[in-house]
Amino acid sequence: MTGIDLTVIWAGIIGFAIVVYVILDGFDLGIGILFPNFTVGPDRDKAMNSIAPVWDGNETWLVLGGGGLLAAFPLAYAIILPALYAPLTAMLLGLILRGVAFEFRWRDPAHRARWDFAFTLGSWVATFAQGITLGALLQGITVEGRAYAGGWWEWLTPFSLLTGAALCAGYALLGSCWLVMKTNGALQRQAYTYAGRTGILLLIAITVVSAATPTLEAKYYERWLEYPNILAASQVPLATVIVAFLFFRSLSQRKEVAPFLYALGLFGLCLIGLGISIWPDVIPGRVSIWAAAAPYESQLFMLIGAVILVPIILAYTAWAYWVFRGKVDEEGYH
Repeated sequence: MTGIDLTVIWAGIIGFAIVVYVILDGFDLGIGILFPNFTVGPDRDKAMNSIAPVWDGNETWLVLGGGGLLAAFPLAYAIILPALYAPLTAMLLGLILRGVAFEFRWRDPAHRARWDFAFTLGSWVATFAQGITLGALLQGITVEGRAYAGGWWEWLTPFSLLTGAALCAGYALLGSCWLVMKTNGALQRQAYTYAGRTGILLLIAITVVSAATPTLEAKYYERWLEYPNILAASQVPLATVIVAFLFFRSLSQRKEVAPFLYALGLFGLCLIGLGISIWPDVIPGRVSIWAAAAPYESQLFMLIGAVILVPIILAYTAWAYWVFRGKVDEEGYH
């Protein structure tokens, strides 16, 4: 494989894992965020049943992304982890809490209200922590030599809180669009309403975050606003406006599948914008993917495993979604 840049390949694999995680786990976290708004009883059971067959498999991609970062970019892992211990720990605790609550709400009906609260709390905490982590990376991590040199609270800024709130709005949008696609009746009508509201919130958040990002680093400003980069970069906000128009039109036409696809399109454009801002850095403005990469031999060894396992994960994930492709009610899929 002489001449092939395995560092770029591994950056692509980890980026792919993150994209798939956002797509798949985003909507079930979003359902948890919206959960208190659903009527106790059949509507909550429908919402839970819509994600029951797939929610735990969705988090496989988070493990792949985190494990891949450790194996392929150990320097980045060694810097990012101490810089973001607090939000990353909060994310994991939130995911654990919602997972336990998901299982026990069925097995302990006498305390279902408490488990429903725990499911919602875990979803909010996990999502907000993920958004804060992204914001903290974007705003910059203090690095000296090959180590983190910032303080314990460096991750906590108005910008990171903003990205945390933005991701909550985005996941809630995915969750509401998923319920539009998977349910009928009163719950679906409620989901249409929440899809419209969260769509507006997400667009406001995208606008504010996009306006603030070029002020964080000189490189961001250069890549987005200086000529000739602006000619290519400006296509992202233009495409966002078009996709947003199509999204709201599909809601007004009471389409069932299209809103979810357009919502994914909005997330995809946000991720493209993120790539424009940070590529080719793994720690924006501090460490490039090549500086953080593991030795070539290690990357090659791990790539053999990834080539075998990633298609298997994709296959069983696709099969699960195909098997449970229909509508859902309080009893399950039909």
